[in-house]
Amino acid sequence: MSVNLRKLEYSPTVNPLIEPQAIKVQRRYVRTRSSHDLLDPKTGEISGVATIHIVEERDDAEFVKVFADGVKAAFGLTLTGSRVFQAVLDVYQNTAMRGGYAESVELFWFDGKLDGRALDMSEKTFQRGLKELLEKGFLYPRAPSSYWVNPALFFKGDRVAFVKEYVRRRSDDDREQREAVQVDHEEA
Repeated sequence: MSVNLRKLEYSPTVNPLIEPQAIKVQRRYVRTRSSHDLLDPKTGEISGVATIHIVEERDDAEFVKVFADGVKAAFGLTLTGSRVFQAVLDVYQNTAMRGGYAESVELFWFDGKLDGRALDMSEKTFQRGLKELLEKGFLYPRAPSSYWVNPALFFKGDRVAFVKEYVRRRSDDDREQREAVQVDHEEA
């Protein structure tokens, strides 16, 4: 769509941008929305939120990589933890589903390979990454070499949304006032 500045349609009484918008930008959609309906359950304060939602299409390989990179960033995985997560995610993708997801994975390390696939890492390095995934709640031991998976972090769906919320830092006076309101709510 090309805008002609000499032939603009004006809206002198109503701002049409108040309504949610969806704009196609190359291989993605960008949606915007503004609201005042986010309630802080601790203080009862209602906050205004501006939302910019970007939807991008990716092929299968790109999708799995974007998903793994997003999880890595969200959970602060080390390089080793991230590499092992990617390897376990690959095993998970080939695991049969029950009830909409695969509830566990079998991780067989043999002859320097995970389930027959070379990872270019030692068994000790794999174990360090596996330990990190266990500590951060990605996996839980089910039996030797079998692990329950966290279904929020391992899935075979076709969509993922990473939500990052930015909150404006408040002054010390605002913080003290919010804490006083919180105490009042707890006492009531």
